[in-house]
Amino acid sequence: MLHITEKEFKELSEYMKCYYGIYLKPEKKSLVMGRLQNVLSQGHFDSFSSYFEYIYSDQSGEAVKTLINKLTTNHTFFMREADHFIYFKDKVLPYLSSVEASKKDLRIWSAGCSSGEEPYTLVMIMADYFGDRKGLWDTKILATDISTKVLEKAIQGVYSKENISVLPKHWQFNYFNRLNDREYIISDTIKKEVIFRRFNLNSATFPFKNKFHVIFCRNVMIYFDSETKRKLINKFYEMTEPGGYLFIGHSESISRGEVGYKYIMPAVYRKE
Repeated sequence: MLHITEKEFKELSEYMKCYYGIYLKPEKKSLVMGRLQNVLSQGHFDSFSSYFEYIYSDQSGEAVKTLINKLTTNHTFFMREADHFIYFKDKVLPYLSSVEASKKDLRIWSAGCSSGEEPYTLVMIMADYFGDRKGLWDTKILATDISTKVLEKAIQGVYSKENISVLPKHWQFNYFNRLNDREYIISDTIKKEVIFRRFNLNSATFPFKNKFHVIFCRNVMIYFDSETKRKLINKFYEMTEPGGYLFIGHSESISRGEVGYKYIMPAVYRKE
């Protein structure tokens, strides 16, 4: 096994923080070393330094994509932090469908969408809520993540029987198709409502033409230090429509004095 030196770990940490906002804590050194062993072995690198040189010189961008896929943990599941989805259904949708009744255009961003459970759940909630009126509304969701690996899984939309067992029975019946005894695939009617894209939340600016009514960014900022998180929250604020909402993870928090969002309930904020 190749070992990473303190100097090499510092170099990697600074690189990940500078370009992707990901803060690698010193106690993650062994984890990082373990996750990258196969990459170094397959690439016949004799040190972490030579691997870094390869990443810096790779014009295709594939090397850094592999690095990010290895270093980011994308653990999620359907109905994670379910109270958020209940609030979205009972409070957010009635409000937005009222104020946007003339335009019939809801813009929702699932930032850090991982393997797709979150955006697909939001689509299913809206399909139920709007019912026969759904065709009159543009409710397509933008779903982004920095990891190409989880985006590929999200686009496929294939989940195990155990994964979808927590969902309402009518969702399982109406919005999934059985592939085999163990797997189900999300239906095309739901899949076509989500636009998946690779996006780095640490980008200096967000290239979106229109602001969003709702932004979900849950359990992503746990990888960021306080300054990176503060900058991201403020960029989210600028991209939120007045009256719009931001959902973050329950393990995350926002310092109320540093941003313009108003606290609504645990991990839910609103731009007034």
